[in-house]
Amino acid sequence: MALHLAIGSPTTDLSDDQLREALTEVYEKLGPRERVFAVPPDYSRYASRAGRLTEMTWEHYREKLVDVMPAVGTHKEMSEKQLRKMFGETPLELFSYHNWRTDIDTVGSVPAEFVGEVTEGIYTKDWPAQVNKRINSGEHDLILSIGQVVPHEVIGMANYNKNIFVGTGGVRGINESHYIGAAYGMERIMGRGDTPLRKILNYAQDNFLQHLPIIYVLTVIGPNQTGESVVRGLFVGDDVECFERACELSRAVNLQQLDAPLKKVVVNLNAEKFESTWLGNKAIYRTRMAIADEGELIILAPGVDCFGEDPDIDRLIRKYGYRTTPEILEFVEKKEELRENLSAAAHLIHGSTENRFKVTYCTGGLTQEEVESVGYEYGDLSEYQEKYLSEGLSNGIHTTADGEAYFYIDDPAMGLWSYEE
Repeated sequence: MALHLAIGSPTTDLSDDQLREALTEVYEKLGPRERVFAVPPDYSRYASRAGRLTEMTWEHYREKLVDVMPAVGTHKEMSEKQLRKMFGETPLELFSYHNWRTDIDTVGSVPAEFVGEVTEGIYTKDWPAQVNKRINSGEHDLILSIGQVVPHEVIGMANYNKNIFVGTGGVRGINESHYIGAAYGMERIMGRGDTPLRKILNYAQDNFLQHLPIIYVLTVIGPNQTGESVVRGLFVGDDVECFERACELSRAVNLQQLDAPLKKVVVNLNAEKFESTWLGNKAIYRTRMAIADEGELIILAPGVDCFGEDPDIDRLIRKYGYRTTPEILEFVEKKEELRENLSAAAHLIHGSTENRFKVTYCTGGLTQEEVESVGYEYGDLSEYQEKYLSEGLSNGIHTTADGEAYFYIDDPAMGLWSYEE
């Protein structure tokens, strides 16, 4: 068990050359490898720099890098255009798609007693540790799990072994992990590294993944003085210390605590990254602790044209909508189709305002009837873009031409905003 690299600070700005030099040092320290497997995130984590690190990995190992599998979880397969933009010159023939419904090995089961203890009795079933079959095949002498540590709504802080157990996980593992986080409560976990679900995944890693040569390559990304995202840290290791060090830095650069709650928040979703509310609702997850009671969140979502990327989940979101937590928990108790799709139930809880504030969704591909049917208010995209967007707009407080104040966020996936109380 080792921490191979830990560099970074809230003011560090690592260049590509520095990242390449650091990776090369680690790879040479690890010694010669014959069959290397890279597991980066998908396009929704484009800003993580994981694509560039994967390309650098290919530049180092060349023909020894034999597999690249984006950890898409429940997300749809990346397009060739997305692969090329994110992974540069990495050969496309190396890439394979993870199907969370079919491509799974269950490598162990976290005991129900342990799950119940760490979740304070909220969930008391065993949790299946599932990974993609190719990861568990034993055919590789190095598996590089590459990604970004950043606040997350399901597990507190993203990445580390979540990239394996959820990003390449199966139906039960993904469904139940999401539900555990939602039932425990987002406000209790977001921005924290030591959460109930993380304890469960750490148990699974310590007990069921020790036969695999997994090394974690973790970035921390933060804004510089001009608002541009830069690499603040790089951490490489095979155990929890690597993750904990990255968490410490991420909390320093990705969490923004506000002195007062915000009455109006405007979030802009990049059309290439956010094509569904399944992804786009990060606008809600990451701002909900900053929005005032009776406040309003306006989501500008030109690329959103569906609710769930998985057809079954899309159907369930349309059927049940983003209701309050008590309503969703009651639905789970009474409706078998939700009990069999707990990640959908979790998502419905995550996307709820709990009737505390208003969400106005301005989409490029959903009708007013569709948006309102799931519990949100509808806004005309062109009208709201004209009112709230301007060239060079930066994160923070702004004022419209008619004197309306609002807090603007360009990419909700890159941080967490909260009111101190």
